[in-house]
Amino acid sequence: MKRLAVTPTAPEAVALEWAAAAIRRGGLVAFPTDTLYGLAADPFNAEAVRRVFAAKGREADRALLLVAADPAQIASQLGPLTPLALALADEFWPGPLTLLVAAPTSLAEGVASDTGSVGVRVPAHAVARELCRAAGRPLTATSANVSGQPASGDPDDVEASLGERIEVLLDGGRCAGGPASTVVDATGQLPRLVRAGAIAWDEVQACVRRA
Repeated sequence: MKRLAVTPTAPEAVALEWAAAAIRRGGLVAFPTDTLYGLAADPFNAEAVRRVFAAKGREADRALLLVAADPAQIASQLGPLTPLALALADEFWPGPLTLLVAAPTSLAEGVASDTGSVGVRVPAHAVARELCRAAGRPLTATSANVSGQPASGDPDDVEASLGERIEVLLDGGRCAGGPASTVVDATGQLPRLVRAGAIAWDEVQACVRRA
């Protein structure tokens, strides 16, 4: 494993490209987000996705959430966003709101849910966004820990837990922590709360009414 220090607010291009190259080869990269460290892989690469589940020691029975550089990257790689999703994205991204959108068939098995949707957000952390930009696609963002162990915002914990199972650790220091993202189904005309989180459901509903 290669551990590369990055500046959280302005990550160095050399480190990002090293990590992005590992992802393009099917490797795994641990990276900081606005809450905890995530585990990035190419969600369109079946072997890379299998490696995510193997590294975490987790059965492939739950969908993987994704992060992206911006809404344009989501539209180009996953498909156009619905008017509802666009309104919520404009209000809450970058930030802790995960939107369920229609999943393209090109995603590897285990990424999308059984209902044919996939969760994605644009995080409020420059390293996470710029890693997606450097890789040229949305990336998996499951927590960087072995299943059954607590997720962490400390890069030392990530190295101790997954150091032998990943190619690169982008060390942006300790993450801010806090509640998980709110997950909202935005595939229809009206939003549906899937998981309560950092953004209050009342705020989501108010945004929809204004739109």
